[in-house]
Amino acid sequence: MSTTEMGPAFFLAVVVILTACRLVSRLLRPLGQPPVVGEMVAGVALGPSVLGLLSPGLEKAVFPDEIRPVLYVAGQVGLVVFMFLSGYEFRTDRLRSVGRTAVPVSAAGIVVPLLLGTGLAWAAHDAVDLYPAGISPSVGALFVGVTVAITAFPMMARIITERGLTKTRFGAVSLAAGALDDAVAWVLLAGVLSMAGSGAETFLRAVIGTVGLAVFLGIFLRVRPSALERARRLTGEQMLLVTVLLLFLAAWYTDRIGLYAVFGAFSLGVVFPRDPVVTRAVEAVAPVSRIVFLPLFFAYSGLNTDFTLLSDGGLLLFTVVCVAVAIISKFGACWATARLLGEPQAVAVRVGTLMNARGLMQLIAINVGLSAGIASPALFGVLVIVALVTTVMTAPLLALLDHRDRRRRPEETPLAEVTPTTGEP
Repeated sequence: MSTTEMGPAFFLAVVVILTACRLVSRLLRPLGQPPVVGEMVAGVALGPSVLGLLSPGLEKAVFPDEIRPVLYVAGQVGLVVFMFLSGYEFRTDRLRSVGRTAVPVSAAGIVVPLLLGTGLAWAAHDAVDLYPAGISPSVGALFVGVTVAITAFPMMARIITERGLTKTRFGAVSLAAGALDDAVAWVLLAGVLSMAGSGAETFLRAVIGTVGLAVFLGIFLRVRPSALERARRLTGEQMLLVTVLLLFLAAWYTDRIGLYAVFGAFSLGVVFPRDPVVTRAVEAVAPVSRIVFLPLFFAYSGLNTDFTLLSDGGLLLFTVVCVAVAIISKFGACWATARLLGEPQAVAVRVGTLMNARGLMQLIAINVGLSAGIASPALFGVLVIVALVTTVMTAPLLALLDHRDRRRRPEETPLAEVTPTTGEP
């Protein structure tokens, strides 16, 4: 395919992807599923698992091999902007009101899935083919553990906001715990990626590069007040340009040191100044990225997902057990910790339900693992199923809990609001 032929082919692929994502999202809306779930399902449906199985010729015609790298790059644009926005939504003030509950819940939601997921992958590596050649089983097992421990914080925040649950006790706890959960999970994933690097030089570059990133972020925080004063004198277009330049520079830097672009984007979002001028620039970046570029990431992920690889009995059993371990460890650990800390059953079960969703965040992590050569296509398919199942079950389970509680008397449903200062119901 020539360069001039790639342009029309890319445009057609984008039309198909965006249309499929919108259609599937609308089909799933009556089931209470957020748009991101529809986009995840549509991405998988456009790949070899569905479209390729039903019509291999059509899949090859719409998504020829030559345009897949272009889809990857365009999807990366959506991805780094999405991660930047996720970091920008990270609020440390959420920890002040419910920190005594959120911190232990977050810790349990990381440690228990990490240990059980790692243990499961380690125990199964001799029985099923999970990793590419040259990947240590211990590194591969840690990668599985980290991806199982991730929470879909952005999707959780959207569900809580859309349902008007930000002032409820379980909404505040879940937001704070989920934000902490994802921050720790990305750090752990960065460590696994550095361990998977070939030789001491790769590991050393990642360590030194991370220190350099931390120093830069520390300096950025110190000069942020004066930088904000200058930013207020910029026009909207100028502020937008500065934001995009800093974002792409951070993404480039962390990719070069071996930690991948998403880490730089998320880190920059966390330290970026919160101000109406800056927020307007950030909000200007969001719509096109969310509507156009991010679905391309889902499609690229779907093109790498082949569920036919899981036809082997051992891999199929591993998939079922992995889904069960993911749900039991995450939901169970967060629910039990909240109950042990004195939270009512109605609050604890909802915290566990929200924390159990993996969503886009796990999809990002496993794509990073696939690009780094840690995950095989079969393991990639297993973890996609984990992400889909745990995400799809969230909204219906919340609806079921609400329906059950509406049948009870109000005093038996202790979903009290939290105050922004004390966090007490």
